[in-house]
Amino acid sequence: MELRHLRYFIAVAQRLHFAQAAEALGIAPPTLTVQIQEMERVLQVQLFRRTKRSVALTAAGEAFLVEARETIAQFERALHIGQRAGRGELGRIHIGYVGSAAFSGILQKQIRAFRKARPNVLVQATEHAMGELPALLEQGRVDVAFVRLPVELPPSLRAHVLARDAFCAAVPAEHTLASATGPIKARSLAGETFVVPEQDLGTREIARRGRFSPHIVSAPGTLLAVLTQVSVGAGIAIVPNVLTRAVNLPNVVFKTLAGEPIVSEVAAVFRKHEHSPATKRLIGQMTGTAD
Repeated sequence: MELRHLRYFIAVAQRLHFAQAAEALGIAPPTLTVQIQEMERVLQVQLFRRTKRSVALTAAGEAFLVEARETIAQFERALHIGQRAGRGELGRIHIGYVGSAAFSGILQKQIRAFRKARPNVLVQATEHAMGELPALLEQGRVDVAFVRLPVELPPSLRAHVLARDAFCAAVPAEHTLASATGPIKARSLAGETFVVPEQDLGTREIARRGRFSPHIVSAPGTLLAVLTQVSVGAGIAIVPNVLTRAVNLPNVVFKTLAGEPIVSEVAAVFRKHEHSPATKRLIGQMTGTAD
C-alpha cells in the first residue's frame, strides 16, 4: 500500500461519492473503485458500505480514516522539515573560537545575525585552544572556527578574514614602561620577560625588530590567562589591541608599540567542501556569498 492509496481513501471518505472523489483526484471513477477494492483486499476488511444510492463508512473505515489522515499529516510534516533542512533553515552548528574572536565582537556579530535570519538552527559556541581547531574541523566535531591568523591549515580547510587589528604591549602597572611617554620601541624590550599568548606573531615580530631572543617565562594559553599573568607581574605580553577596549583587568596597562603596526587578522575557518546546508548558509553569510 502506498500513500496515494491513503489519499484515494480519504477523498472518498470526505465526499462519500466515488465519482466526485475521482474528479477531485483527476482519475477515472472505475480506476478509483479498483484502488479502493485493492486496499480492502490488503486490509482484509470492508471500508465502505456501497449501495446504488449511497456510500457510507463502515466502523473499520471510520477507524482507518483517523489513522490515514494522521499518516498523511505526518508525511507532509516530514516533507516540510526535510525541505527546510535542505534550505539550511533547520539543523545544528557547532562553532569553535579563540578568545580574541569574542573580545573583538566578531563572534557575537556573526552568531546574532545568523540566529536572526535562521532562528530554528541551533548554534553552539565553545572556546578551544587555537592549535586544536583545525583538527576538530577536519574531524567534524566543529563546523566553523574563529581564529587569529596566521594558523597552519590543511588543504581541506579555508580561511576568510573578518577583521583586522594590530598588536600592543600589556605591562604590569608598576613596570617602568607603564609610565613611559610615547610608543614603546622594540629594542627597549630586549631585557624583558614575556608571557606569550597562543598567537605569538606579535612577540616574534617585536623580537625580530629589536634583534633579540625573547625570554619567555609563561605561555598560559587564553588571552585572559595571559593578562592575568601580566597583572601579577610575571612579565609583559604582546597582545591584540582589541583588548584595550574589551578588558579592564587590575594592574594591567596597555601601551602602543612604535613603528609600523604589527597587523593581525581574525578569520573564520571552515571546510572547503561543506555538506551541511545550515553550515553552508553561515559560511555564505560570513563570506558575502549567501543566496
